[in-house]
Amino acid sequence: MANTSDIKNGICLVFKDKLHTVVEFQHVKPGKGPAFVRTKLRNVETGKIIDNTFSAGHKIEIVRIETRNYQYLYEEGDGFHFMNTENYEQVFIPKTMIENPQYLSEGVICTIVFHAEEEMPLTVELPFYIDTEVTYTEPGIKGDTATNTLKPATIATGADVRVPLFINTGDKIKVDTRTGEYSERIKE
Repeated sequence: MANTSDIKNGICLVFKDKLHTVVEFQHVKPGKGPAFVRTKLRNVETGKIIDNTFSAGHKIEIVRIETRNYQYLYEEGDGFHFMNTENYEQVFIPKTMIENPQYLSEGVICTIVFHAEEEMPLTVELPFYIDTEVTYTEPGIKGDTATNTLKPATIATGADVRVPLFINTGDKIKVDTRTGEYSERIKE
C-alpha cells in the first residue's frame, strides 16, 4: 500500500470504494499542526470532481491503469465498438463512458484507459480536434464578414456546430471535441 507522499497528478486510486483520478494535489505543512495533502479527485464512473484532504502518512490504494489506442468502428444499440490498433481485439463501450459521442466518426483513433488488473475500460478520450465535412448549412451572404456572427451547421457525424458565415455546405472544418466549437476551415 502506498501513502500520501506517493500522490501525483493523473494517478488512479480507490477512494470510498470507487475509482478516482487525481486532478490536482498540494502538500501542505502548516506552522502548527500536522502536515496534510489537499486533493481534487475525479470519479472515473461519473466524472464528478470532489475535494478531499488526506492527513500526512494516510494509506491509499493506487490502481494501475493503462492507456491504449483504439479505432472507432461503429455504433450499436446503446454503445460503440472499438478495435485495438495493435492486436485487432474489439471492445464494446457504453455511451455513458464517452463524454461527447456525437463527434465520433468511423476510423477516429481514441484513447481508452483500462484498469490493468481487471482489463476493464474506465474512460474513453476522443482526440481534441476532428476534421469533418459540413453536410448542411444556410448559404452565406457575400460580403457579410465584418461581424463575428455564427450560424448553425450540421457536420458529417450528425452533430450541430456554430460556424462563421463564410462556411458553406461541403467545406471541411476542424471542430474542438471538448467544447463543440468551430476551430478553423481546412484548405484543400
